[in-house]
Amino acid sequence: MQSTITARGQTVVPAAIRNEFHLGPADRLEWILDDGGIRVVPVRANPVAAFRGQGKGGATTRLLAARKQDQDRE
Repeated sequence: MQSTITARGQTVVPAAIRNEFHLGPADRLEWILDDGGIRVVPVRANPVAAFRGQGKGGATTRLLAARKQDQDRE
């Protein structure tokens, strides 16, 4: 899939990609330089929800506990 960059540096995310990744108007994208190329990755509003299911061995539980400790210190 391709899109064009406008004079203002804007581009359109193709509808097939928006639909597959459930992207909407308020969603953010992160642009990553990667070995001479560019990767575009959706950034979820809730990083814990985005992380859930990605690891093994209780990583989500440890992450939530660390976040709670940080909040308790504030």
